[in-house]
Amino acid sequence: MKKLKAGVGDEVLVETHTKQERGILLKSYEQGIILLKLKSGYNIGIRKRDVKFIKVLKKVKEKKEDNKIKMSGKPIIKFILTGGTISSSLDVGTGAVKWLTSPSQLFRFYPKMFDKVDVKLDNPFMKASENMDGKDWIRLAKMTAKALVDNNIKGVIISHGTDFLHYTSAALSFMLRNLNKPVILTYSQRSTDRGSSDAQLNLQCSSQVALSDIAEVMLVGHANMNDNFCFALRGTKCRKMHTSRRDTFRPINCRPIAKVWPDKLKIISEFNKRNKNRVQLDAVFEDKVALIKFYPGQDPKILDFYLKQGYKGLVIEMSGLGHVITEGKNNWIPKLKELINKGVVVCAAPQTLYGRLDPYVYSPGRELEKIGIIYLEDILPETAFVKLGWVLGHKSWRTQDKIKEVMLKNIAGEFNKRLGREFLN
Repeated sequence: MKKLKAGVGDEVLVETHTKQERGILLKSYEQGIILLKLKSGYNIGIRKRDVKFIKVLKKVKEKKEDNKIKMSGKPIIKFILTGGTISSSLDVGTGAVKWLTSPSQLFRFYPKMFDKVDVKLDNPFMKASENMDGKDWIRLAKMTAKALVDNNIKGVIISHGTDFLHYTSAALSFMLRNLNKPVILTYSQRSTDRGSSDAQLNLQCSSQVALSDIAEVMLVGHANMNDNFCFALRGTKCRKMHTSRRDTFRPINCRPIAKVWPDKLKIISEFNKRNKNRVQLDAVFEDKVALIKFYPGQDPKILDFYLKQGYKGLVIEMSGLGHVITEGKNNWIPKLKELINKGVVVCAAPQTLYGRLDPYVYSPGRELEKIGIIYLEDILPETAFVKLGWVLGHKSWRTQDKIKEVMLKNIAGEFNKRLGREFLN
């Protein structure tokens, strides 16, 4: 290795007695093992005694990071880095990924993003999305609102981890009222060191949407497995539907707002137009809310935990048109009635995701609606959870009637009255 002057980070070709492997040389902490990161993104170990020769294909160059990017006179967008795979790059010391934190790093990995826009970068925190909570959503909403009132900023792009991205998009949809410009959340399923990374197209399309007339909170990402176009999805009506596919986010009970290419977009459904409104920041959230999935045979005593812990609201993912057990030893009605009488707000959301709840078709639904369950039509369970936390964050809305009124009001496109042929679109 020393004779070849191969170092960590170099691209090398390793030939053994049986095969050849090409990849990035990683730091190995085990004697006798050469560690490579392949183009596929996977790491492999090769025993040194099996190696016939190693050829250096490309030497790594040390990059001096610059925290500024010169403006070129293009339209300016605010880019907010929060973490996730899209905000990371290969760490050759560990074979894992590390956060991108400077504009120069962003430019180096995603140069095509800058074809049409100049970027002002903000970096409030770097977190995997599962580590985020209501406080982070409020912080993001405040930072986004500040950018939206800046006349020099055309739109906002937020990079985010995929796993809980649809929670954040829902939160911003409720917290940013009277929206005047595009707010886009985007992601990548695969890191920059992989040839199949989806980040470049997602960011190009996000830039295109940021310059558009669509004044909505949206999620922009691959529309299919190919690298040809993206969808712009409504922030309250999309969900991660696959662990690893690049087109993991799908519209639920609605159509995409737009079909987007790096150089154009095609409007598909209705949207709020860019305007000169002054955005209203309504960033509040009550943490004492929970999302519960109902399952067969579930003991209603599980609800005692939330009552004892002082929870103020529950969203229950119910079966079918909106059902839980309403007879026998595990009848949920007495326990639900107890919670509601003690001031806990209980809402119903569909487990099925597609379609709409209807408590009036079968008698169990009618019984549950009668005791005060709020049936949230075709809302997504995650959106229902976020909306309930946002509603209960308003201390002046604490009467049961007011809470029900706001929960059933279509505030950010969370309900779709005209369900059509959107099933698995």
